[in-house]
Formats: sequence, structure tokens, C-alpha cells
Amino acid sequence: MNAETLFTIVNTAILPAWLLLLLAPRWHWTNKLIGSGAVSFVFALVYTVLIIMFIGQSEGSFSSLAGVQQLFSNPYLLIAGWVHYLAFDLLVGSWIVKDAQEKQIRHGWIVPILVMTFMFGPLGWASYVVLRNWTNGVKNL
Repeated sequence: MNAETLFTIVNTAILPAWLLLLLAPRWHWTNKLIGSGAVSFVFALVYTVLIIMFIGQSEGSFSSLAGVQQLFSNPYLLIAGWVHYLAFDLLVGSWIVKDAQEKQIRHGWIVPILVMTFMFGPLGWASYVVLRNWTNGVKNL
């Protein structure tokens, strides 16, 4: 499979998981598929296969910025890096939903944070931490 097709597949495949977190956070299947980490696990398997297949085909390394740039010049390793983000951002989004439910933070406050987490990872998580601390002890905000 060519790299562009694989990129399109992983980008499309993650969207239903995020839609479940956004639109049906309390649904049984959302918890079973996303809350359990099952979808992120599948992405972790894709990542693992890409690393095993292509890590030896690049002269780059993680020891310098130039090395990382060279490593990611291989499109399949670049996709592996992207899949890494997709898997971990989804785990963070899932944790945010679960934690917000436990803290009784209304889901309407969480939706924009989930979008930020999907698009900008750490910015979404940091925004949730601020919201979580701001709502500390406040019920049904």
C-alpha cells in the first residue's frame, strides 16, 4: 500500500472514535471501544508494524533535530509518527471524558476541549487541566 493511501486510511479511521467521544460519551459502546483503549491499541499495532517494517530503512535517529528530520523523510516512518499522535491523543481524549464525568463537569464544556485535543494534543489536555482545576468542587457546571 502506498504511503498516501495509508495516511488517508488512518486519518479516516480515527474519526468515528472522536465522534463517539464528542456525541455519545456515555454510550456503552463508546466506553467499550474508546474508554477501554481498544481503538488506540489497534493504532498502536499499526504503529508497531510500521516501525518494524521501516525503521531500518532510514539513516536518521532521535539524537538530533537533523536526525529526526532525516528519519521522518521516509514517508512510512512519518506516518508511524502521525499514528503515534493519533493513538495517544485519543487516549488523552478518552481520559478527559472519563475524568470529566467523574468530576460531574458538563459535557458541553468538554466538547471544545476534545476538539483541541484532537487537533493540537497537549493544548487540549492543558485546557482541560485548567478547566478541571477551575471547576474543582463545582457540581453540574
